[in-house]
Amino acid sequence: MSELKDAEYIVVGGGAVGCGVAYALAKAGHRDVLLLERGEDVGQATTSQGAGLCGQVRDTVERVHLAMHSVKTFRELQKESEVKPDWNEVGSLRVALGEKRADEFHRLKQAADAAGLEAQLIGATEAKRLWPLMEFAQAKAILWCPSDGYMTPTSVVKAYEHQSRRMGVQFATSTMVESIQVEGGRVTGVTTNQGSIKCRYLINAAGAHAWHVAKLVGLDLPIVPVRHEYFITVPMAGLSPALPCFRIPELTLYGRVRNQGLLLGGWEPKSLRTDPHTYPLKGTPPEVVPDWEVLQGFEKSFSGLFPKASGAEKNFVGKGWPTFTPDGRFIIGESSRMKGFVMAGGCNAHGISGSGGIGQLLLESLFEPKPSPYVKSLSPDRFTETTWNWTDAQVQAARVYETYYGV
Repeated sequence: MSELKDAEYIVVGGGAVGCGVAYALAKAGHRDVLLLERGEDVGQATTSQGAGLCGQVRDTVERVHLAMHSVKTFRELQKESEVKPDWNEVGSLRVALGEKRADEFHRLKQAADAAGLEAQLIGATEAKRLWPLMEFAQAKAILWCPSDGYMTPTSVVKAYEHQSRRMGVQFATSTMVESIQVEGGRVTGVTTNQGSIKCRYLINAAGAHAWHVAKLVGLDLPIVPVRHEYFITVPMAGLSPALPCFRIPELTLYGRVRNQGLLLGGWEPKSLRTDPHTYPLKGTPPEVVPDWEVLQGFEKSFSGLFPKASGAEKNFVGKGWPTFTPDGRFIIGESSRMKGFVMAGGCNAHGISGSGGIGQLLLESLFEPKPSPYVKSLSPDRFTETTWNWTDAQVQAARVYETYYGV
C-alpha cells in the first residue's frame, strides 16, 4: 500500500454516500480529496445490501429536486463512464389501494409538477400494459414516473470511484480511522492504522459507524441503525428487467425485477434497531439474521396483486443496517461546534438512491454563501445545539422507519 498523503478533504467511508461525495467534490473542482475505507474495497458494507431502486416522487419540491439530481448523476455515469452504475431507467408505478392514499398521490403529483418532474396519474389498463402480470383491479389511483429506475448499488460505487480517480481523487482501502486531530476548535487531521495525515475538512460518511466517528470529536449525533430486509426469488416466467419498479404504500412494499426474479422488500411496522453504543468503532454492528416471518409477510401481502409471488422459491436475502434520524432528515453540513468536521450521514435508507443529490447538498452547505433553508435544516447543529436523549431518539428514529409510507 502506498504512503498516505495529506489532503484538503478527507472522506471517511467508501459506501455510496462517501464515494458520491468524493465524486461531487472532484466534479466541482475540489480535487485534493482522499477517501478512507476500512474494508478491502469500496461499497462492501451497507451499500452492498441495497435494493437499488431510485424514486423521485417525494412530498416536497426540495426532496424531488434531490432525487432528480441523483437520476441525472446516474445517467451521466451510465453514459460517460467506462465503469457503469448499471442504471436502468424503466420508470416506476406507485399504487394506491385506498381513497386516503389516492388523495396523497394527487398531492405528490403537485409536488412533482412544481419541481419539473414528469409524473402522471394513469388508469388500470395502462398500468396493466406496463406490468402485465400484476393485478390492478383494487387500485384507487396509480402514479407513473417514467424517469425512475434502478441500479446495482455496488456498480454505482465503482462508477463513482472510477470517475473520481480520473479526476485525481485518492482512495485508501483497509484504512481505519483511529482518532481525529483537533487544534483550536478545528479538525486538522486524522490518525489511521496506516499512519497520520493532515486535512482541512473531514467528511463523515461512515454509515453505521458515523456516530462513532462523530464521537471522536466530541459530537453526539442520533444516528440509529435500523434493520431492513428484502428477498429475491428464483427466475420467474414473464419477469423482464425492463418492467417498471413498483411501490404499494398501504402494504409498505416496494419491488422490481432482479436477475429475472422478483425482488420484494418492505418496511416493518415493528422495527428492529441496534444502538451504536453497543459496538465499537473497530467492530461491526450485530449480524442481521433473516427474519423469515417478516419476509413471508411481505410475500403474503403482495400475493393479492401478484399471485405468482405466493410460495415462490427465494435464493437471496438482502439485509443491513441503514441509519435513521429522529426527524427523518439527512445530517449534512459542517458543525459550528467543530470547524472542518462535516457530516454526510443519517440517510434514512436513501443513501444509495440519493447519493448523487446528497453530494450536491453537501457542496451547497460548504460553498454557497447563503444555503437554502432546506440545506440549513439538515445541519448537524440541530442536534448538537439542542437537548435530546438517546432513548427517545432511538424510538423516534425507528418510528421514521415504521411510518416510511405514512400519509
